[in-house]
Amino acid sequence: MNRLSHVRIVLVETTHPGNIGATARAMKNMGLRDLALVAPRVFPSGEATARASGADDILAAARVCRDLQEAIHDCAVVIGASARLRTISWPQFDPRECANQVSADSAKTAILFGREHSGLTNEELERCHHLLHIPCDPEFSSLNVAAAVQIVAYELFLATRQRSVGEKAGQAPATAGEMESFYGHLERTLYDVRFLHEKKTGPSVMRRLKRIFNRAMLEKKEIHLLRGILTAVQFRKRPQV
Repeated sequence: MNRLSHVRIVLVETTHPGNIGATARAMKNMGLRDLALVAPRVFPSGEATARASGADDILAAARVCRDLQEAIHDCAVVIGASARLRTISWPQFDPRECANQVSADSAKTAILFGREHSGLTNEELERCHHLLHIPCDPEFSSLNVAAAVQIVAYELFLATRQRSVGEKAGQAPATAGEMESFYGHLERTLYDVRFLHEKKTGPSVMRRLKRIFNRAMLEKKEIHLLRGILTAVQFRKRPQV
């Protein structure tokens, strides 16, 4: 059994096809198979195939997605790799902590790696439950995206050698698609009740609310309960005939 079958590597807007090939090679070396590419500049590519060095099956099975939502819609856990610390801090892992967490759970997990020169945007990181930071020498902290994947993949491989991944106890976790739909419902309701009333401050408030709910790791039944509450609130706000 492939103990890492629940893990998806997601490359966002990769510029150089060689990095896609090198990522596929790193994945195959460490037992990862699920690769998603969000709007790559060039793919398929002979350079990607050459850099894959025998991991052609990973490239052939890779899914090219229009946007991040398509790449993670069925994932319950989303982890974003970033070299930079952000103004609003996310719960943070180093590669070993990330591997221990991911290997202990069978929930579908996406690990995101951003653009070569600018990484993931704040908006993309808002979709994540955790931030993954790879410590580097501060005098030269520019880590190639394929090298970053190799480090994380290696830690995942080590973590699974001595751990059997079992199904998470309790109810099934909510997917990224279900969470995004809930956030849309929540935002509409907050405007309806005038808790949010300025376009200028609304995004900032929603960003913080997303952090709260992402940290809670909500289950499907909990999402249904919360959306039921929102629907009841919206109903009470409608004019009564």
